[in-house]
Amino acid sequence: MKRNEVLELCKENNVDVVKGEKTSELMLKLKEIGVLVVKRGRPVNENSERQKRLKELEEKRKNGTLKRGRPVNKNSERQKRLKELEEKRKNGTLKKGRPINENSERQLKLKKMEERIKNGEVIKKGRPVNENSERQKKLKEQAEKLEVKSKS
Repeated sequence: MKRNEVLELCKENNVDVVKGEKTSELMLKLKEIGVLVVKRGRPVNENSERQKRLKELEEKRKNGTLKRGRPVNKNSERQKRLKELEEKRKNGTLKKGRPINENSERQLKLKKMEERIKNGEVIKKGRPVNENSERQKKLKEQAEKLEVKSKS
């Protein structure tokens, strides 16, 4: 847009023009009041293949018929498995985690512990003390020395 055209627009829309003001500054003032709309970049060819494709995509978006992503194969193994899992969730029969082996060492040990607790037996927490270990022998000796000193 030439300077003379910009000056005419300024006069028509009552925009104050200061002597020596740049054309770009005047254009910004016109943009602010909504008179001037400047298109930037190269012109768009409406009949190009790309523009046709973009229009078609926009229409599909508006209609809600635009398909996105990879299509799902309903007969695939994964889709069958997902459908089966969904049905189990709805029924409440879905089991999570690793299945429990009732005959494993740990499960047998836990059963014995439960029985002992039910029978009223007091079970100490932690690892049992090995009376024959070096540390326990030293602790016994120290305790005996303290008893001897406290008696005398």
